[in-house]
Amino acid sequence: MEIASEPDMWAFERKAWNKGFSFIAGVDEVGRGPLAGPVVSAAVILPESFPDTGITDSKKLSSKKRDLYFSIICDHAVTIGIGIVDSAEIDQVNILQASLFSMGIAVNNLHPAPDFLLIDGIFQIPSDIPQKTIKKGDSLSISIASASIIAKVTRDRLMEKYHRQYPLFAFNKHKGYPTKSHREAIRKHGSCPIHRKTFKGVREYLNTV
Repeated sequence: MEIASEPDMWAFERKAWNKGFSFIAGVDEVGRGPLAGPVVSAAVILPESFPDTGITDSKKLSSKKRDLYFSIICDHAVTIGIGIVDSAEIDQVNILQASLFSMGIAVNNLHPAPDFLLIDGIFQIPSDIPQKTIKKGDSLSISIASASIIAKVTRDRLMEKYHRQYPLFAFNKHKGYPTKSHREAIRKHGSCPIHRKTFKGVREYLNTV
């Protein structure tokens, strides 16, 4: 029985460098599935000297590990950009378009600007910069994995702040995802201003608290 080898997390970056690109940004988003809160994207350009031990898709890491890697990435990255699209805009344009828009904002917030993008997923983002989409890229590219960690920690911290505004919903625990307790809170209290009004499980209970 063969044991699957770990992916070379620098393979996509190395290929882009070999083609003459200098600033390769990994781009990822979090928050497509929740019933409340924004979708948050991050774009990260890493130096070749980046200490990458253990960094992978944020969903595979504990909260403690994500916080640790968040600090390491912030300390060593060439530049980091964040893009946030709130629930009101998600309701206007749909979650896919909002996600791609937030990725574009994150890329535009990079200084220096990237000359090549590695995008998690199968959809390109609205940008003139050359880009490559990578399915499950957050498990295959160090830059995308780093972006996934930055985006996840940033969004989680935002939801903890929203919890202080709307404590009835316990956003600090489920971060807006459709858990049983979150659905029960919506049924009991109605929606609040950061709920996504077009999402099933929210639109049935629009008497805002």
